[in-house]
Amino acid sequence: MEVRGVRVDVVEETIVLGGRELEILRPRDRDALLDEQAFEHEEFLPYWAELWPSGAALARAVERRSLGGRRIAELGCGLALPSIVAALGGARVLATDWSPDALRFATLNAERNAAALETMLVTWAEPEPLVARGPFDVVLGSDLLYERRNGELLLELLSRLVHGRSEILIADPGRPHTSAFLEAVAQAFTVTSRPDPARPSVAIHALRKR
Repeated sequence: MEVRGVRVDVVEETIVLGGRELEILRPRDRDALLDEQAFEHEEFLPYWAELWPSGAALARAVERRSLGGRRIAELGCGLALPSIVAALGGARVLATDWSPDALRFATLNAERNAAALETMLVTWAEPEPLVARGPFDVVLGSDLLYERRNGELLLELLSRLVHGRSEILIADPGRPHTSAFLEAVAQAFTVTSRPDPARPSVAIHALRKR
């Protein structure tokens, strides 16, 4: 498969959720996708190219919910496993990421699993196109807090994407900046945190506006 004109090996992983087998394609080596120009400009790294434990944990949390007909946005969707699960559950899903390559794989993975979803290229520093599509009933995100600046931008963005009855689900493996983010977000949101039953090292943080 070609990414930005470069031949990239891909591997397929099978994820079983709710008795359904999902086939997810990802690059075999994420370092082969490193864009030096993008890194020098914004320090963007191809984190999206991994199927992280937090993404699988969030997909399990989504699978346990009744989301039929609800409007959902996933932030930093990467390979889009949670978005695909939500779409298969009947939700209207918008999967977003800063990386065009991530959105290409998100679309490909959705098609492979017969899931209908939209994608949007957006950065949290310039989120107006995403905000204009809101508010959303559910906002999803997995492993979003690996850099301090992510938490600051995410904190500002979340309140612009939801209404009073919305739910935000964030899966996180205990990144160093997570505690500070949760303390800050608790000023405007009620936060309920529970470990993922299948992988207790990952927590699912559910946020609702006060």
